[in-house]
Amino acid sequence: MTTLDTSLQFASLTQGGQAIQLEYQWIRPELRDAPLLVFLHEGLGSISMWKDWPAQLCEQAGCSGLMYSRYGYGRSTPRSEHGPKTPDYLHEQALEVLPQLLEQLGEEGQRPVVLVGHSDGGSIALLAASGFGDRLQGIVTMAPHLFVEDISLRGILVARDAYEQGFLRERLARYHDDVESAFWGWNRTWTEPAFRDWNIEAEVAKITCPILAIQGVDDEYGTLEQIRRIRALVPHTELLELEQCGHLPYRDQQDKVNQAIVDFLRAHRQNNPD
Repeated sequence: MTTLDTSLQFASLTQGGQAIQLEYQWIRPELRDAPLLVFLHEGLGSISMWKDWPAQLCEQAGCSGLMYSRYGYGRSTPRSEHGPKTPDYLHEQALEVLPQLLEQLGEEGQRPVVLVGHSDGGSIALLAASGFGDRLQGIVTMAPHLFVEDISLRGILVARDAYEQGFLRERLARYHDDVESAFWGWNRTWTEPAFRDWNIEAEVAKITCPILAIQGVDDEYGTLEQIRRIRALVPHTELLELEQCGHLPYRDQQDKVNQAIVDFLRAHRQNNPD
């Protein structure tokens, strides 16, 4: 049975010069010598919104795990204002906050680390790999964004309508201490005219560590060109394109996703000839 440290803990960090607290939670913390999977949530996600998938994956893969909620999400420090973030907010998460968190938790260079990111978290995984990929065993990126597509903006506007009508706000409020902070910090950022030119292809081209890129054929927030572009830029990238799958591959096609990740980890596990 998977061991999940159900007690939330908090790390005190700085982001953009501001003191913040991020909630985090361990999975199978007793496996100190096993690879560590670090889960990076989507643009409206949090620890609790992953539900039990990270624990199931860690059990199947024989790994330990770390989940955390970013600034403005879950039980972490809410943003003080609900306007758009700066266009480089994902870079800040990948290159400033994530390394700081791993160092504070004693995971800097202690054992193999694999980043498992979804949507915005998938983009954060790619940016982290571009900045300190030599310290990663690899990354798994699901439904990531490399550039802004029309389909992404349409999906975001649909989400805005659902939020303003109330039912999406009610659902999200179960997972975030400040749901306004979580929702508008994401929605207003992506719909800002200045964000239309956001693009991380130059950063992705620098990645040298192993990559598994996963996306659903029916993803309502992006086309398959997102992950196909990763492989064009980084030819050693492994792709998994899933039929009958939307923006949540780890829920829509959980068995296939888990098996692909387990195979990827086995193929790239350090110091393991198997």
